[in-house]
Amino acid sequence: MSALEYWRQCPPISRTIATSAAVMSILIHTKMISYVHFVFYPPFLMKLPPNIWSIATCFLLTGSGFQIIMDTYFSLADSRAVYTYSAKLETTSPKFSQPGDFFTYILFVCFTSLGLCYLITGPGFYTSALILALCYTGSQDSRGQMATLYVVTIPAQWMPYCLILMTWVMAGTTPAIVSLIGLMSAHLHLFLTKLWPEFGGGRNLLPTPGFIRRMWEAKQTTVTNRGYGTAIAPGRPKSAEQGSGPLPDSWKSRGSGHRLG
Repeated sequence: MSALEYWRQCPPISRTIATSAAVMSILIHTKMISYVHFVFYPPFLMKLPPNIWSIATCFLLTGSGFQIIMDTYFSLADSRAVYTYSAKLETTSPKFSQPGDFFTYILFVCFTSLGLCYLITGPGFYTSALILALCYTGSQDSRGQMATLYVVTIPAQWMPYCLILMTWVMAGTTPAIVSLIGLMSAHLHLFLTKLWPEFGGGRNLLPTPGFIRRMWEAKQTTVTNRGYGTAIAPGRPKSAEQGSGPLPDSWKSRGSGHRLG
């Protein structure tokens, strides 16, 4: 299997986030482009042409050097795992079983984090907020399992809080606040979509909009060209991941890590 074929088989949202993060980070850290064009700063939205893309790119700048690879592939125990978390949630989480659910989750978490991060910490890049949101959501699916951070084995649901504490100790208050905001955004999504309907007697306050669901239903349709015609089949349903759930397996085996921030 070629690298391109492997990439095409990756979950679409996760591969887009990871690829965009890797390309943008490499270009910025090698000084080929300036970070100024991608940082979220509202006055830049008012100029011509407006930097509308900064609403998304402010979640894509990863660390420099080898950490770029770590940020886009491996576990959060070693650094910020963009692809690993996102892919496992996109393909195995019971929270996102219907077309468009995970896309809606990403939109909600990013927009909520964007507003809170700007109000509390000012303009900047908020990648760690997205990572902690994915980590928190994944940890809720993995309750009862164990995860390894450095050489310490802890319950998987404690992982996001330990990472925020590490960020505060190693990187300072502002990066820790950004990470905490990501966790809060993910918990708000959990409350609106699961906790309130199940325990508060209410309804899902954040359903996937119909147009998003229809868009992803269309994307999940598989079209196969054959010599005798075209076969059209619906996308495959999600299969349960054996063993570790949506958290990275590498949490249970990897060694020293790097801070978020």
